[in-house]
Amino acid sequence: MDATLERMAFSPVISDGFDRASGIYHKTTGEVITQGPRGLPNFIYVMEFTVRSVIERISDVAPGDVHIVNDPYLGGTHLMDVKMVKPFFYKGKLTAFLANSGHWPDIGGRVPGGFCTKATEIYQEGLRLPPVRLFDKGKLNQEVLDIILHNVRVPEERQGDIIAKVASLNLGADRLTRLLDRYGEETVFVAIEEMKARSEQLMRSYIETIPDGKYVFEDYLDSDGVDWKPLTIHLEMEVRGSEVHLDFSKSSPPCRGPLNSVLSTTIAGVYIAFKHIFPDVPINAGCFIPFSFNIPPTTFLNAQPPRPVSGCAAEVCQRIIDVVLGALSQVIPERCYAAPMGTVTNLSVGGEDPARGYFVFYSFIGGGYGGNYLTDGLINGNPTIALARTQALEIFEARYPILFTQYAIREGSGGAGLHRGGLGVIFEFQLRRGTASAFLLGERGRFAPFGVLKGRPAKPVKHTFLLQGKEYFPPHISKDEGIPMQAGDLLRLETPGGGGYGDPLDRPPELVLKDVQRGYYDREIAKQEYGVLIKEGNQEVDREGTAKLRASLRTKEEI
Repeated sequence: MDATLERMAFSPVISDGFDRASGIYHKTTGEVITQGPRGLPNFIYVMEFTVRSVIERISDVAPGDVHIVNDPYLGGTHLMDVKMVKPFFYKGKLTAFLANSGHWPDIGGRVPGGFCTKATEIYQEGLRLPPVRLFDKGKLNQEVLDIILHNVRVPEERQGDIIAKVASLNLGADRLTRLLDRYGEETVFVAIEEMKARSEQLMRSYIETIPDGKYVFEDYLDSDGVDWKPLTIHLEMEVRGSEVHLDFSKSSPPCRGPLNSVLSTTIAGVYIAFKHIFPDVPINAGCFIPFSFNIPPTTFLNAQPPRPVSGCAAEVCQRIIDVVLGALSQVIPERCYAAPMGTVTNLSVGGEDPARGYFVFYSFIGGGYGGNYLTDGLINGNPTIALARTQALEIFEARYPILFTQYAIREGSGGAGLHRGGLGVIFEFQLRRGTASAFLLGERGRFAPFGVLKGRPAKPVKHTFLLQGKEYFPPHISKDEGIPMQAGDLLRLETPGGGGYGDPLDRPPELVLKDVQRGYYDREIAKQEYGVLIKEGNQEVDREGTAKLRASLRTKEEI
């Protein structure tokens, strides 16, 4: 199902960026049975909510039906993540549900791309679909398709994505039929129940290695895009035996801008964080059982209609991951991670190309991972909510009127540490022809990714527009909308690195020297952060001077 969706989708964000997922779900509960290994992690739990909303609202499902839904409050993320759900019948009996999700570069609304950073209600963010039949007993519902295509920009692309999703579901139904024919329905579903039980058992065994107690951690979002004030995510995590209770009730109240998060996306962030810590637990409904939550609608983490939510999946979910990792770093430092870049840096550029007509260009960008108990952080890693990646620049240049002038490692952006943070990137391009408007929804402009165990924070984002020769900086640093661009204008996005793990003064001087030689940072940072003096030419370390400098820095820290 994953491969079919990738190969047939028209949108580069699905076909080359892999911003999608496919899965199989329980016929009565909607619980996830399994998801494709290359699917986005935050869809694992979210699509369980989606399937459940179809089960609750559609009472007369039939063979050949396909339901389309993107309503964030009914098991979604933001409106651009469009889901399709197909009831699967075996020998005339409802046996399971198949579902997939893919990010559409546009869903209508006020702005191209859907990331309306100044939206104050969801109606401004685009077309919102409750579960409706796109196919009724195998027959296309042309009226529903017409409504969708009349409300999106570049409808030809969206129609291609719809065809790809339906083909993926149909192939999944064919393969699942073959599996049941080969082994028998009873054998397959006994195995599914056993997989669920073993996943729960393994997750509980890992939780039992965490000392009982209550652990508190807090981190912040820059702003909601409308009001220039931070949003607080406050977590109180209580571990008791093999169970974990996560209380977010002291987080900020609902906000005016699009940084509210729906419940399914908030919970998904918790599961992704624990999956990072315990990666060998198989993903199905069983591994969710040991967790309980308190996320009241009085916080911005349990958004209610009509709150805008376009930033929930890409930005808020990542900060949920960060605060869970931060809480766990206090109690199991031998398994913990410093904060990763913590932002997708959603960029949409919509405009008119005189050579090809209207276009909507959408991209997300990687950054540095935090240093961890085993290694330095990954450089230019994909967002922690996803296996999705920045699409190939050649594809962008072939489809849109842009020319990339720089795509490079952002030197010095990772936090110093025994294991340093990974580095972010510089993503820079020029508009070649026509006119366009740029829209930016990101994070980590005010609050840099944190280090742990004396590790240093990373560098925050820095975004610069060069418009008709004059520099322009977004007033909310990581967010802006409707920035006018003309031919020749340039956009430079500089993404964060990851935080450092452990005391930088414990990093072997040879590794510091190697990092300087690679250009990851300069000799001045090596001296200030790591207490390492590197001789001219980057060929060797001044060992006597380094020892004295490190001793001096440690004394200052102690004082």
